[in-house]
Amino acid sequence: MPALPDHGLPQDALFEKLTRFSAFDAPWRSGKTFAYMYDAGPEVDAVAKRAYTQYLSENGLDPTAFPSLMMLENELVGIAAKHLNAPEGAAGSFTSGGTESCMLSVKTARDHARAMKPHITAPEIVLPVTAHAAFHKAAHYMGLKKVLVPVNEADHRVRPEAIEAAITPNTVLIVASATNYSHGTLDPIEAIGKIAAERNILFHVDGCIGAWLLPFFKRLGAPLPAFDFTVPGVTSMSMDWHKYAYCPKGASVVLYRTKALRQFQLFACAEYTGYTLINTTILSSKSAGPLAAAWAVLNFLGDEGYMRFAKRIYEATQKIVAGIEATPGLRLLARPDTCLIAFTSDEFPVFHVIDEMKKKDWLLQAQFGAMGSTENVHLSVGQSNFEQVDEFLKDLKEAVAAARAIPRSNVVAEVKAEVAKLSPAEASPQALAHLMDVAGVSGGKLPERMADLNQILGALPPKLAEMALTQFFNDMYTAKR
Repeated sequence: MPALPDHGLPQDALFEKLTRFSAFDAPWRSGKTFAYMYDAGPEVDAVAKRAYTQYLSENGLDPTAFPSLMMLENELVGIAAKHLNAPEGAAGSFTSGGTESCMLSVKTARDHARAMKPHITAPEIVLPVTAHAAFHKAAHYMGLKKVLVPVNEADHRVRPEAIEAAITPNTVLIVASATNYSHGTLDPIEAIGKIAAERNILFHVDGCIGAWLLPFFKRLGAPLPAFDFTVPGVTSMSMDWHKYAYCPKGASVVLYRTKALRQFQLFACAEYTGYTLINTTILSSKSAGPLAAAWAVLNFLGDEGYMRFAKRIYEATQKIVAGIEATPGLRLLARPDTCLIAFTSDEFPVFHVIDEMKKKDWLLQAQFGAMGSTENVHLSVGQSNFEQVDEFLKDLKEAVAAARAIPRSNVVAEVKAEVAKLSPAEASPQALAHLMDVAGVSGGKLPERMADLNQILGALPPKLAEMALTQFFNDMYTAKR
């Protein structure tokens, strides 16, 4: 196992090692990455880093020690509230990312029910299967039962009547997406909001990936229905700054219609012997770097800058959608409402396209065929992709031609056959180890081509796929010896 060096390394040696470590990372500054990264260009990057480092060491734990942090947060929450048409008296918090924002909305709903509906002892959360996995994580951590709702196969939007049918006397929260990550479509927020208001149930709209861009897209002429606090039944929303607002990670916001509702998010502890502890969010000590950087980037770009980026993203998305539709063998899973695109093939295993594109330095994302969807390739289109669209579509056609020529994998067929034999009771770590042996995957080592592995994972029942991913990542993250 590596040990601390006897003497500290010189700075040049330190940073030379860091540079070597990153040699195989995604080349995201090239405009060829369609997942995980959001690149606004070097000028915005410089502003973000300067603000981040200026506040890197300040601690967001105690606003009485660092009142500037409270000022920055209040300004950011105000910008978010105006952007999402929140009413006077709305409240919110800056968080470390979409997962924390979503988890806090669930915590708020649970604690609100404890206070206002104490007869509910087994709280439930109604989730479309397109709702982000962060809500599943929140339910797991906070002891809520998930009630999953299927979506329309044609457009991957949840039906309001399906939401209503899933409500029980134990429902404490309904969730919908603006937009969902997987297919980029906007749920019918107005109809669901009406149901939530009539049933007196909290309704969270997850806008982590879409809510920043949607108002700009609407101004560009996109035919979008209401999705924000203009819908009376919406009681909370989440929106990430570190996606299409192009702020450094982690930066998000969770908003509530009233300060009285936001109070259920907070946590205070006076039953210990240390300092007074009151947390507005999950974290206690935290760097103020992301907060300052978000404030700086938003104020540096302003409305004009974001409209310019939105126009580039909107135009790039429309062109890519048209290119996919014009490519024989590919089809869209849904026409996106924002810049998130999912496409598949009914003629060949589409995950081979990802491997072929990787040879040309493109990073695309695999999404398994689960919960009523089908295996597909996902693109998150950003402003940095705008100038690469023609090259992307040319390389995509070549990748499709190459993928068509790849023979169907016997290994995938064998694993699928083995899975079909398993009963739910036989879905064990031992059975999983056998399947992974058949697939030739073990010890946390990734294959050079991922298509077969992704097809195998997509063929597993969800619980077995979760077990496989947990076991695999448990092997990957092993202390170096």
